[in-house]
Amino acid sequence: MSAKSPFNQPVSGLVTPRFAGIATFMRLPHVPLTRARGIDIGLVGVPFDGGTTNRPGPRHGPRQVREMSQMVRRMHPDSHIVPYELANCADLGDCPVNPADLKDAVKRIEKFYRTLVAKGIRPLSAGGDHLISWPILRALGAEHPVGMVHFDAHTDLFAGYFGGFTVTHGTPFRRAIEDGVLDPKRTVQIGIRGSMYDNEDRDFAASVGVRIIDIEEFHDLGIDRTMEIARKIVGGGPTYVSFDIDALDPAYAPGTGTPEIGGFTNREAQFMLRKLRGVNIVGADMVEVSPPFDPSGMTAYNGATMMWEILCLMSEDVAKRR
Repeated sequence: MSAKSPFNQPVSGLVTPRFAGIATFMRLPHVPLTRARGIDIGLVGVPFDGGTTNRPGPRHGPRQVREMSQMVRRMHPDSHIVPYELANCADLGDCPVNPADLKDAVKRIEKFYRTLVAKGIRPLSAGGDHLISWPILRALGAEHPVGMVHFDAHTDLFAGYFGGFTVTHGTPFRRAIEDGVLDPKRTVQIGIRGSMYDNEDRDFAASVGVRIIDIEEFHDLGIDRTMEIARKIVGGGPTYVSFDIDALDPAYAPGTGTPEIGGFTNREAQFMLRKLRGVNIVGADMVEVSPPFDPSGMTAYNGATMMWEILCLMSEDVAKRR
């Protein structure tokens, strides 16, 4: 803890070089969930990719994201927010998973996050594939459904895969809507693009009220108008932010399982996230970083930076509601 703040502080690169020490998210203290007391925002790794249908590897994402997050300093360059002065943050370690049994892994993830929610902690998670969002939302939306701002190349609203297999990284938000934990009318998906098998996922979105802003519309609208629409959709209610790293163009994030060309620049993504300032973000994730496809770590560094942008927003909202 800092002499100036009662909250946990990251290890300073001016005290211990950023390439030294044990890697944790943003160089924060590691506090196991079983011992977490007074934590406002918990950074969690979910090393699971059993829902992957294309190139595997996101199970290794949290470890590399932790490593690359050592590059992140304390103060936001635009807002000047120092999240660690506004909220008590900690690395809660990795959520328990079962790499050999998908359904059991989903149960373990949900149980972990229900415990986290019961402690009053807002989760900021690093995946893992996008399936992890489903059990997290089941925990966060158990009492009341949440809204969502979702950045991705894909809707992840599909009914199933390979003859009706309904639990994959392409189905989490359809399952969450069916479970009543995600409010489709307070959900917006930004950056959707790429070739398709059919229109089934978009037809479902239209039928339940999910707003899709595909990449073509985004470029017509621009950042400011796109985010005005997003903010209007989620309103002032509890909101989840989900950032799939394949929302970025593969030029910036090659290390992912299902890349789609024509995506956001990392600068566009940062500026969009900053437009969510003041939204009631009760949880968030950044998913689908696959280190085997980018040993340089730059995909993970982009992911860690997006997490930090969200952390700044969440910390400010925690302080406002304290």
